[in-house]
This record gives sequence, structure tokens and C-alpha cells, in this order.
Amino acid sequence: MSDTREVERDAARFRENLSALREEIGRVIVGQRPVIDGVLTCMLAGSHALLEGVPGLGKTMLVRTLARALGLSFARIQFTPDLMPADVIGTTIIDEAQSGAKAFEFRPGPIFANIVLADEINRATPKTQSALLEAMQERSVTVGRKTHALEAPHLVLATQNPLEMEGTYPLPEAQLDRFFFKLHVPFPDRDELHRILERTTTAHEAEPRTVLSRQEVLELQALVRKVPVAKHVQDYAVRLLLATHPHNPGAPAGVRRFVKEGASPRGAQAVLLAAKIRALMEGRFAAALEDVRVSALPALRHRVLLNFEGEAEGIKTDSLLEEILKALPEA
Repeated sequence: MSDTREVERDAARFRENLSALREEIGRVIVGQRPVIDGVLTCMLAGSHALLEGVPGLGKTMLVRTLARALGLSFARIQFTPDLMPADVIGTTIIDEAQSGAKAFEFRPGPIFANIVLADEINRATPKTQSALLEAMQERSVTVGRKTHALEAPHLVLATQNPLEMEGTYPLPEAQLDRFFFKLHVPFPDRDELHRILERTTTAHEAEPRTVLSRQEVLELQALVRKVPVAKHVQDYAVRLLLATHPHNPGAPAGVRRFVKEGASPRGAQAVLLAAKIRALMEGRFAAALEDVRVSALPALRHRVLLNFEGEAEGIKTDSLLEEILKALPEA
């Protein structure tokens, strides 16, 4: 009985903290509830998000507001073709003391912040993008012969513009796979545009307050891992992942025709973790099949690689995933 009460108390505290965080972000960001929840899901999973949308939709402001509301250190990296790996991870310099003695000293780069905004990430060369690989997966940076740990929580929130492709580089598959979610940032509707104008063309200035501490964030991340998942729900997530592979017997016709490579095991991990987080958001302490279905698109859309025919036909991975979800039996 005491265990049940403790679970209920933890779930209630989770929703209370999340509600306070949403409210604080909403004081600055108009609308965009699904995107905000997607970013919060990535934060609670201790992972990273790729935000795709045209300029001016508040992607940068959302990331900055999240950092302030959590009281975490924030750094912005503007990705450009001439950005070098050392500009991201830091560099070792020769430091001369007053006594004249010289020693090597490591100066950390912006990647060492808790929340890192990688703005227009697809404008940097693959060499520079690869500087993020170790940080995003191992939560560490190796310079020379020394490895430096990154302080938890550590989130990379990257943005890219889907319209302007000139002067950009496609993200390597290994890097795309390290993003927990790929989120599409939609254009605001008429009412939201009115509210944006009222906030940005008047004297209105909303400064977000810190509503959660670093330790509370780490506790919420730990709670997520305790959410139970029934075997049939986990099996549904596994079969969903396998159905993204064109040579799998359970793959639908569209996948067999248009997909070159399906999602990696990280995709199943992301789907299941996101399902746990959604269950907590809904006030439940057990993930259900519907949680897996809702989590599938943002967790897998960037992990399914189209073949030449799929690219030429302009096929969207979202439509293929929806086809899988319609065809996939619950058991």
C-alpha cells in the first residue's frame, strides 16, 4: 500500500513540476504546445532534439527560455561553414604563469554548457558536425589524450531551416541517430500571430523565472526510468521498429519500395522512453500502446532513410510510419 502511495505521489509531483515549467515557458512562447512538450520529453529523457522550421518561429527563444526556467547554463553556437571543431569543444593552450613557468591548459568550449543551442546545424561542414558525436552520446569530450566529462543534464537542441538548402550540408546518419526527437515547428495560426504581435510590438517583456533546479531535473529523469512497461507494449515497440526495415517480413509495401535503411535500436529506445514520459504527463505510471503510437513519428522520422526512388518521388517518412502504424497489429 505504501508503495502505491509513493508511486501516486511521484506521478503527481511530476505533473506539478511539468505544469509549472510549461506555464513559465508559455509566458514567453506563444502556442507551440506539441513542440514544447517534445522538447520537454527530450529533456526528461536526458537526450537531444532537432527542431526544423522556417526562420522567425521562436526556436531559439524556446531553447533560451527553457534554460532560464531550469536555471541551467546555456550556450549558443552559430554553425557556419568556417566553424571549426575547436570552436565547439574547446582547445588546449599554453598558459604562462607569473613565475615564467609554462603549462598546457584546456579551455572548455560552448559544448560544456548544460543546454547547448546548435543554431542552423546543417550549415557546418561534416568535420565540425562530427565534433558533437562523442558529446551527444558519451556525455564527454576528448581533447588530445584527456577525456573531459560533461555535467548532467546535458542537452543539445539543434535547429535547421528546411527551405534554404544552398550552402548547407546533410547531417551524417550517425549524428541524426543521436537526436532523440525530430520536431517540426509549425507556422502560427491567426490568433497566435495576434498574440505574438501584442507581445513583441509593445512594452510587454516577459522574463522567465527559474521554476526547477538542476537537482530536480535529475530526479525527474530518474523517475522516468522507473515507469514500468508491459511486455506486450515493449513487443509492439520492437515490431514497430522492425517494420521500418524493408527486408523485414512485417514491413508494409511502402517501406519495401521506398526505404533504404530502417531505424536503429536507438529508435526503439527513444520510442519506449518517450512512451514512459507521455504516460507520466497523462497522470499514469505505466506506458500503454497509445503512448508508443504517439511517440513513433518524432522518434523515428529522422532515422528512416529513403532510397533513390523514395527521394525522387518526394515521399515523406511520416507517411510511411503512419502506414506502419495502421497495418501493425496490437499483438
